[in-house]
Amino acid sequence: MTHDSPPLSLYVHIPWCVKKCPYCDFNSHAREGALPVDAYIDAVLADLDRDRDRFGEALARREVVSVFFGGGTPSLFAPDAIARLIDGAASRLAFRGGLEITMETNPGTVEHGRFDEYLRAGVTRISFGVQSFDDDKLRRLGRIHSAGEADRAIKTAQDAGFDNINLDLMYALPAQTLEGALADVERAVALAPTHVSHYQLTLEPNTLFAAKPPPLPDVDAAWDMQEACQTKLADAGFAQYEVSAYAREDHRCAHNVNYWTFGDYLGIGAGAHGKITEAGGRVVRSTKVKLPRSYLDRAVRGEAFGTFDDVAAEQLPFEFMLNALRLNEGIALDTFEARTGLSRRDIARPLAEARERGWLEADANALRPTESGRRFLNDLIALFLPD
Repeated sequence: MTHDSPPLSLYVHIPWCVKKCPYCDFNSHAREGALPVDAYIDAVLADLDRDRDRFGEALARREVVSVFFGGGTPSLFAPDAIARLIDGAASRLAFRGGLEITMETNPGTVEHGRFDEYLRAGVTRISFGVQSFDDDKLRRLGRIHSAGEADRAIKTAQDAGFDNINLDLMYALPAQTLEGALADVERAVALAPTHVSHYQLTLEPNTLFAAKPPPLPDVDAAWDMQEACQTKLADAGFAQYEVSAYAREDHRCAHNVNYWTFGDYLGIGAGAHGKITEAGGRVVRSTKVKLPRSYLDRAVRGEAFGTFDDVAAEQLPFEFMLNALRLNEGIALDTFEARTGLSRRDIARPLAEARERGWLEADANALRPTESGRRFLNDLIALFLPD
């Protein structure tokens, strides 16, 4: 099979937070004193230069279709710092006109009067880590903001001119009821965002919650919350297009859609991951060193920022399905062949088993989970693990 050249995105990781949340397993580190903003920007751009050298032929004549600043809390960096990162990346890569540039922010840390400056810096989409509009639940989650602060931050961003805003919400929170989960969705919808990410709190390894689990709703209660909140979001005009993503028309997150359709992305910054399809079809994943101090030290010494590993051909079906089967509308088998270089014959056995179990629709040209497949998504994806 031959490969398409997948869409290309850029992910920039800013690893600092004011405080580490007890449920968070992301590469985030509590801020201690002043942040080394200028040194970190220098390091990130040097990281990008190294990736460009490493993937030169694979990046040639390709446009970046989206940029995402994740963390950590990227809004700890002032607008001029974000502008310097955007301008530095745009001078090194071909940015498509009108591309989506998302910045994650915590409602309790951003200086709200500066939203207009983030807009001028080039940010086009803000993603607020609200998680809940219940102050008791926010305290239990270790969040540093209140529901009132979240409300004010969102309205201030809208007043500054942002018309593409995502709200992150979690459900099945400690001691949460169905009524509480629905109340959070109602508060979110009332603020008129364009996108809602609504996902279940899970206990991730190596987190404080994993070591000391809080009282969480059981599996059946969590499922009831998910179904009821899905209905409320749908009634409010938010179409579910991925397991945890709901958008108004024409406001799907372009960056995440590229992930889920097995697109390519450069990952720069401490702990960032990337995936690039090289000329000839070889898929390479990059992993950058996690600790900010180690990352900065490597920049000073002119050393590599991480490692590069080929994805084995037998692993590609699982890697592809891990992303693509999250999409409600599924993905064409032609895209599987184009993005992996494999044939549909290579996955004939797990495809047949998934359809026999009623987890995939019977469409011979599509990979589309059924309602049952979405409920047992982890089991469905596991069918594509290599023997």
